[in-house]
Amino acid sequence: MRTITLSVSGMTCASCSDTVKTALQKVEGVETTEVNYDKKEAVVTYDDAKTGIEALTKATDGAGYPSEVKK
Repeated sequence: MRTITLSVSGMTCASCSDTVKTALQKVEGVETTEVNYDKKEAVVTYDDAKTGIEALTKATDGAGYPSEVKK
């Protein structure tokens, strides 16, 4: 299991964070997702044998909210 923080741009309201959370939870291997609208970030715990960062960022991008690993 790995936990990463994604910086998610484009979130303008609380329902945006719900959309991002739903998109991430649909990725196979994701265990938990915490999306914080105020910080514009998502903390994701996932099974790295089943998915990876590319699939997670692709999921948020597909929902209309581009993301990248927070540095």
